[in-house]
Amino acid sequence: MNTSAKTYILPACVLLLMTLLVATSARAGDKVVYRLKWLRNVSVVGALYAENHGLFKKAGLDVEVKAGGPERDAIRELELGYADFGEASADQVLRARAKGAPVVVIAQLFQVNPLQWMYRPEETRIDALADLRDKVIGVTFGGNDETIMNTLLAEAGLGSGDVRLFSVRYDYTPFYRRQVQLWPVYRNAQAPLIAAQLKKAGEATAFFNPEEFGVKFVANCVVTTERTLKEKPELVKRLLTALLAGWQQALAPENQEAAISTLQKYDPDTPRPTLEEQLKITRGLIQPDAAVAIGTIDEKGWEQTGRIMRTQKQLAGEVDLKAILRPVGGGAE
Repeated sequence: MNTSAKTYILPACVLLLMTLLVATSARAGDKVVYRLKWLRNVSVVGALYAENHGLFKKAGLDVEVKAGGPERDAIRELELGYADFGEASADQVLRARAKGAPVVVIAQLFQVNPLQWMYRPEETRIDALADLRDKVIGVTFGGNDETIMNTLLAEAGLGSGDVRLFSVRYDYTPFYRRQVQLWPVYRNAQAPLIAAQLKKAGEATAFFNPEEFGVKFVANCVVTTERTLKEKPELVKRLLTALLAGWQQALAPENQEAAISTLQKYDPDTPRPTLEEQLKITRGLIQPDAAVAIGTIDEKGWEQTGRIMRTQKQLAGEVDLKAILRPVGGGAE
């Protein structure tokens, strides 16, 4: 009888073990689509690092990180069910919520907006907003740089006749040829590339940062849907914890070699010194204050962004920020 009992106990144990293994395997294979806001470059190095260094996998996730672009709207893909998480700027989120999209923000990646204006300090001085008068300023009409610049001009008491706004495209030639005095750039992405070119010609560069003049406009954040947050809170926390760990590790000076190697995989044409400069600048934009955890949501920044958009008539009315800003535990110090 004892022998018979043992014969039945063993299969039961095996069955239990198999059940646990299957459950663990299923959890490890949770498939997630993460849509970036733009291309795979230094501005998304945290997500790329988490993907390439197994941080998502360690969190039990099978994450497909997809490049973004002009025709790759993360919020729209969340609504259609094509993506589970993504990146979007505050203006995109606010517009979407005003139209009824159930998008929520679970973390804020950039504490300082990387969108700034480059200029030649030998020829142009911007010590106060009034110094913008009579300048030729590049903007992307319809873009948030136009919104930010219009706000700055209003703060300075300047009208449309006091400056000349120049329509910006992807071609930097007008700036190189001095047709435009202030050119909008992402401080951590295009700016080091353009600065390197100008340096070869013996020209210095400086940057006009709206935040230094009191205008804060929130940039890239991590977004998902209300439904995902409500129905899959544990999945949301695992994804965010791994993602922010990716940012923390990618920006750590001791991991610079690994971060550069990750960037080179997607951006092989950018010289290594430029990648190093891009990474250095990105550190200061993502975590300008070591006491503030990576991913922290800047509520005052969101409030100002909303006010700016209402003033510029891009939002018809108030949007409930408490319903939008839904920070999830799992931040990186």
